[in-house]
Amino acid sequence: MYKVFLLLLAVFSISVYGQRRPPSIQPGQIIKIIKQESDLSPDGSYHWSYETENGIAAQEQGQLKNPEAMEAQGSFQYTADDGTPIQVQYVANELGFQPQGAHFPTPPPIPPAILRALEYNAAHPEQDDSDKPQRLG
Repeated sequence: MYKVFLLLLAVFSISVYGQRRPPSIQPGQIIKIIKQESDLSPDGSYHWSYETENGIAAQEQGQLKNPEAMEAQGSFQYTADDGTPIQVQYVANELGFQPQGAHFPTPPPIPPAILRALEYNAAHPEQDDSDKPQRLG
């Protein structure tokens, strides 16, 4: 249960604090937390959020899906060194950490010939011949 939380906290820390310091923040400068909330319920569900005076904000809520699986949803935002606003939404569950954000690279489009072949294959599934005897030789 707490492994997912610790993993998300580590990913968030790397994402936010692994970045170079924006030019407006000086070493040793104190950035105030202007809003912070946290709640842990007896059933294992939780939520937390915070916001700092320099525009960093994060929030997450999570709950047990079953005795062995936790699911969390959340988001965080900050401003990159070049002034670009970064916003990430994520889900973390048995399928892993699944972030989404406009700044993430996207794959190139599928070439038209490959797309046509995929569409043809989907429209004409191969018949299952496993029950027929195979010829040898």
